[in-house]
Amino acid sequence: MAGKFEIFKDKKGETRFRLKSGNGQVILASEGYKRKASCMNGVESVRKNSQQDDRFERKDTKSGKFMFNLRARNGQVIGTSETYESAKSRDNGIASVAKNAPDAKVVDETA
Repeated sequence: MAGKFEIFKDKKGETRFRLKSGNGQVILASEGYKRKASCMNGVESVRKNSQQDDRFERKDTKSGKFMFNLRARNGQVIGTSETYESAKSRDNGIASVAKNAPDAKVVDETA
């Protein structure tokens, strides 16, 4: 099964996206956007930037876990991962975003 972007409204009424892998696991989540069009621009930015490894910011958390941010060319964070138990798991998450994002269908749950 292919990955997908889900567009949804959060509790504050802002529009967000999450990228899910083929097995349904969330591999990247966005910030809240006031406008749906801005959220859709974020999806397109993930599609493009996920193909450049240097756009992934690999981070260690204070609790000793691992995560990553995907950044646009201008340095703005466009998506954040969950936390992982190991650096290898984090790197697998990055590979999954790179694999799934370009062709992921968009499912609009706000309509």
